Parts: sequence; structure tokens; C-alpha cells
Amino acid sequence: MPIQFARQLTGSRRSIQADRRLGWLLAFVAGALNAGGFLAVRQYTSHVTGSLSSAADHAVLGHWDLVADGVIAVLAFLLGALCCALLVNLARRRQLRSEFAIVLLLEAGLILLFGLMGAWLSHHETLFVPMTVLLLCFIMGLQNAVITKLSNAVIRTTHMTGVVTDLGIELGRLLYVNRRELPGLEVRADRTRLRVLAGLLAAFSGGGLVGAWGFDRHGYVSTLPLAALVAALALMPALDDVRQWLKAAPPHD
Repeated sequence: MPIQFARQLTGSRRSIQADRRLGWLLAFVAGALNAGGFLAVRQYTSHVTGSLSSAADHAVLGHWDLVADGVIAVLAFLLGALCCALLVNLARRRQLRSEFAIVLLLEAGLILLFGLMGAWLSHHETLFVPMTVLLLCFIMGLQNAVITKLSNAVIRTTHMTGVVTDLGIELGRLLYVNRRELPGLEVRADRTRLRVLAGLLAAFSGGGLVGAWGFDRHGYVSTLPLAALVAALALMPALDDVRQWLKAAPPHD
């Protein structure tokens, strides 16, 4: 990955094009983790809607242990988002170029941990499912929060409900044939937004296929390239901060 391209994608100086490209790449990662994680624990972890609905169902049926699992999964997602906000705000206070990259480096480390520890945890069934779900939900909350912050809530990557809804709205505008517009009523499709939304959906779907195939064929080791990809995206701004810190450090006598 070219150095300048990586720096533009995850650096503190943002552009609309960089936000879109990073969104597509992270949507691919989220799709792969979500699909691979499902094969590991039979539970999707990229959004909290299913967890809340499942908790409600189990509460009515009196399965309180499963209710607790759903609530804890939601809390893990929440903590991931909370952690992202803390890291970004601390980095901004210190005027770091890696205010977003540092979150992605943490995500890469956690994906690596999942890949390396998954096989070992699978031999300890009582720990495996809850620990895996907690880790993946935390990762998803972390990622969803960082792309939300850097794009000012324009792009989401871990769940596609809003993306598909907005895509349907824009397609409806595109297919609208009555060109007589009422004052103040905008019915023309935003073709650029259409491409962005379609790209997010395609990236998430493609990531899901790759993640499911990789996990089915190679197991947990298939997550290691995902960790490498996220780390490569975030490395340059972090290195820029390290170089700046080394230059500013007082010389030793």
C-alpha cells in the first residue's frame, strides 16, 4: 500500500474521498469478521439489534442466562464505542496525527488476538463462546465509532440496515419519472451517494463471502490478513507521531 495513500486514509486531515475509501475497506473487514464470527459462535456480532431482540425473546421464555448473554454483548459493543471516543479525544488533546489511526491499530491488535487465541479457546467451551462474542462485539463497536467520528456520522460500516434504506431511497429518486417538482421538494437522485452506498453494501457482502470461505477452509488463521490490512491502513500516521516525538525529545548528554 503506497505510503501517502495510507496516510491520507487514516490521518487526522480528512477528505470526503478518503472517508469513502476507508469506509469501503472497513466495511469489507466488518463483513468478513461478522461472517467468520458466526461460523465460530453461531452469532452475528456486527450490530446490537439482533442481540436486543434475542434478549427480549429469552426474557419472555424465562431463559435468563441467555438474556444476560445478549445484554453483555450489547455492553461490549457500547464499551468499544466508548473506548474509541476516549482514544480519539485524548489524541486530539495531544494534537496527534494518529487520532483515528490509533483506534484502528487497537482494532488490528484485537483481531490478531482473536485469530491467535481462537483455536486455543475453542478447546475450553465454557469460555469460548462468551469471550469470542465479547471480543468481536467490542471490535465492532470500536470500528463503528471511529468511522462515525471521522466521517461526521455520514458513513457506517458494521451494519447495513441504514445503508440499504438510504440506497432504496436514492434508487426511488432515480426511478422517479415525473419531472415536475413542487417548490421545496427535491426528488433527483444523488448519484455520488448512490455509488458510496452501493460500494459499502458490496464491500460488506464481499467481505462476508471472503470471511466465511476463509474461516470454513482455514479456521482462525484466516483472520490474520484482516488484522494486517487494518494495521497497514493505520501505521503511517502513528509512525509520523513517533518521528515527531523523537524530534521534539531533548538530546541526552
